[in-house]
Amino acid sequence: MRKRMRTTAVAAVAAALTAALAAPAVAAGPGADRAGDTGDHKATARAVRAAVEAGVPGVTLRAEDRRGVWTTTAGVGNLRTERPRSPHDRYRVGSITKTFVATVLLQLEAEGKLSLDDTVDSWLPGLVTGNGHDGARITLRQLLNHTSGVFNYTADEDFGRTYFLKEGFLEHRYDTLAPEELVRVAMSHKPDFAPGAGWNYSNTNYVLAGLVIEKATGRPYGEEIRRRVITPLHLTGTSVPGTRTGVPGPSSRAYGKLTVDGSGPVHDVTRINPSMAFSAGEMISDSKDLGRFYRALLTGRLLPKEQLDEMTDTVAVDDTHGYGLGLMRTELSCGVTVWGHGGGIHGSTSEAVTTRNGRHLLAFNFNGDWTGNHEAVIDAEYCGD
Repeated sequence: MRKRMRTTAVAAVAAALTAALAAPAVAAGPGADRAGDTGDHKATARAVRAAVEAGVPGVTLRAEDRRGVWTTTAGVGNLRTERPRSPHDRYRVGSITKTFVATVLLQLEAEGKLSLDDTVDSWLPGLVTGNGHDGARITLRQLLNHTSGVFNYTADEDFGRTYFLKEGFLEHRYDTLAPEELVRVAMSHKPDFAPGAGWNYSNTNYVLAGLVIEKATGRPYGEEIRRRVITPLHLTGTSVPGTRTGVPGPSSRAYGKLTVDGSGPVHDVTRINPSMAFSAGEMISDSKDLGRFYRALLTGRLLPKEQLDEMTDTVAVDDTHGYGLGLMRTELSCGVTVWGHGGGIHGSTSEAVTTRNGRHLLAFNFNGDWTGNHEAVIDAEYCGD
C-alpha cells in the first residue's frame, strides 16, 4: 500500500501518538448524490460514497476538466439536522495553507526582497536555537521543502494532549497561541537531523516561514496572502481567520473523535481558535477557489518561471511522492502525476490537486478527521476504473 502523506497538524499528532486510526462504518446519509454516478466521474462518485460508508460524516467535491465542471456531495453537513453538504461549502483547509505561504515567499524572492538561500537566523535572529537547533545553519529553502530538520511542534506529546485529545481540546479550543510559542515547543526537542541531511514534514517550518514574511514586509502574513493571492484571483471563499473561531457560511459542521485510536463518540469541533496552526494551517477556502488557485499557480500567473521552477523542484519522499516548496507531487496508480497539497485540522480533511498544465483540477473535503481514504478519491478521479 502506498505511504500516506500525513501532512497536517491533526495527522502529525495522530502519527506521533498512534500507528493507526480506525472508525466503524456508517451508511451514507440523505445527502448522497447518486445522480453523479455516470460518465468519467463514476469511479470518483463511488470513492466519495465509500468514504461516507467508512464513517466520514460528509464529503463535498468539485472537479474540472476539458468536459467542464462536475460537483458531487455525499453524507451530511450536520449530524443533528441531517442537512446535506453543499458543493459551495467553505471549510478549514489545514496544510493547504502552506502552498499559499510558499507562493508569497517566492514572490518576495522574485522582487529581490529576500533569497531562499538566506538563513533563518538572518531574518529571525535567536529564535531557532536550543537542543541542537541552529537557525544560522538553516535556509529558507530548507524550511519550505522540509529538509531543515526542525522538530515538528505538533508532534510534541504535551501539545497533542492539550490541543487534540478530548479533555485538553475541550478546555483549550479557544486559546490564542503566539507563533513564537509554537516555535518554542519545537525548540524543546532535538532536531530530526542536521539541516539538509534528510526530509521530514514539520509544521514548525511554515510557522517560521510566516514569521519571515512578516519580517520582510512589515505586515501580517495573512495580509500579504490576501493582497498578493486572494484579491488578485478573486477567491471570494478564501480567508485567513487569525483568531476567529467560526467558519463563514455556506459551511457544514466539522467533527472529530478526539481520541488516539479514533474510537468513541463524535464531537462537533467546528469552532476553534486556529492560531494553534498559524501559517502552517489556519486558512479557510472552498473547492472552487482551491481549483482556481492551483491552476493560476501551476500555469505561471502567480510566479515568474524561475520561481515556479524552484517550487516544482522536488525532494523524493518515497517512490510515488515528492515535495517541492509548499507543493507536493504524486504519481498515481495509472502513471498520471498531480500537483497540489493535502490539509487537515480538527474535523476537516481536504485535498486539492491538478495536472501540471492546470487542465484537470480536483478539490474536496471530508468533514471528519478520523477516517476516510482521500488518496482513493484522487486516484479514482484521475485513473478511473
